[in-house]
Amino acid sequence: MTAREIPYKIYLDESEIPTAWYNVRADMKNKPAPLLNPGTHQPMTAQELSAVFCEDLVAQELDNDTRLFPIPQEIQDFYRMYRPSPLVRAYCLEKKLQTPAHIYYKFEGNNTSGSHKLNSAIAQAYYAKKQGLKGVTTETGAGQWGTALSMACAYLGLDCKVFMVKVSYEQKPFRREVMRTYGASVTPSPSETTQVGRKILAEHPGTTGSLGCAISEAVEVAVGTPGYRYVLGSVLNQVLLHQSVIGVEAKTALDKYGVKPDVIIGCAGGGSNLGGLISPFMGEKLRGEADYRIVAVEPASCPSLTRGVYAYDFCDTGMVCPLAKMYTLGSDFIPAPNHAGGLRYHGMSPILSQLYDDGLMEAVSVPQTRVFEAAELFARTEGILPAPESSHAICAAIDEALKCKESGEEKTILFGLTGTGYFDMVAYEKFHDGRMDDYVPTDEELAQFRARLPKID
Repeated sequence: MTAREIPYKIYLDESEIPTAWYNVRADMKNKPAPLLNPGTHQPMTAQELSAVFCEDLVAQELDNDTRLFPIPQEIQDFYRMYRPSPLVRAYCLEKKLQTPAHIYYKFEGNNTSGSHKLNSAIAQAYYAKKQGLKGVTTETGAGQWGTALSMACAYLGLDCKVFMVKVSYEQKPFRREVMRTYGASVTPSPSETTQVGRKILAEHPGTTGSLGCAISEAVEVAVGTPGYRYVLGSVLNQVLLHQSVIGVEAKTALDKYGVKPDVIIGCAGGGSNLGGLISPFMGEKLRGEADYRIVAVEPASCPSLTRGVYAYDFCDTGMVCPLAKMYTLGSDFIPAPNHAGGLRYHGMSPILSQLYDDGLMEAVSVPQTRVFEAAELFARTEGILPAPESSHAICAAIDEALKCKESGEEKTILFGLTGTGYFDMVAYEKFHDGRMDDYVPTDEELAQFRARLPKID
């Protein structure tokens, strides 16, 4: 089959929507390190985690051995509203770049939440409903996760309390209003409504917040409110498990046309999108069945993989959550007001951290203005206005394609387009007006945060 016989958009049938989530941990020789109790520094038990998370989700979080988890029928039915999502051949971008590379992207923005986050939001809301809970609490950065969770909770009749990183709350009022339309309450974080929020504000007056701050507040409210549990949109093992539908669908679509990617690229904040996209490909790599070059792309302003350390750290700024072994900048690291709000987390998924430490994937960081240059080029060629988060992957994919142009190599590149950027127009406005900067933390700044990492024997 010639390249031009591959359609612009490869759609799967409804019957090809995954019926099971793939757990990449089952194929990992070196499993992710366990979550630790912050008081005893001992591995967290299911009973301890059940005080914060739903019971079924705790079981998924702790299971390193089960390869496939059947997707409950009600979740499969919900998926059919927007899945399967299209795999797109970026012919117009290839032509513009004059590259011999073949570029594909898995587009997860074809739902009202505008991102891939709905894949896990409906799963976590489903298990909360199954447990008989009244509602859930969560954090959100750019707002995609909060939007997705508010949609899922509205569908299942659950209350939803969202703590939104303050800088995003102020920059993206319309994203906030979408959440409220679906019935969620939205509080800018850090706030005066929680003990940990007040503590953070006292220590960092005028702070624009971080995902670590918002997590602390959401956990406090969940633990202190009967009938509620906390749910998280990234980082955790359970979330990467749910997001595996992205990669399973992408691989199924590519296999239909006999296409094997050479390079797989995804943006990385906490790791949900990247972990989901690469899961079946990484599984093949771990089992020795195939090899792929896998690249995580993160913002230069919050470079946990490329400049962080692999160590146990708190998952939140308020230091109330379990300790996770991950690549981290330090739990009290608060990044500059970066417009890629979903990539403002201080650490990285324990699964991805382990894979990166084992040399099974690479990582690069890119400055913000280069990201928006790539976003603008993509919008003008492919007709989709990408989210700033997704645009990190676009930037790296363009770089790879230009390398192919220089070398004459005909590589196949796959990247994840996690969502749309129609609620990010303040950021686009600043870019177009020349008011966007490329703040990068200094080595001295990062060293201060690393020095405060918890001491684990």
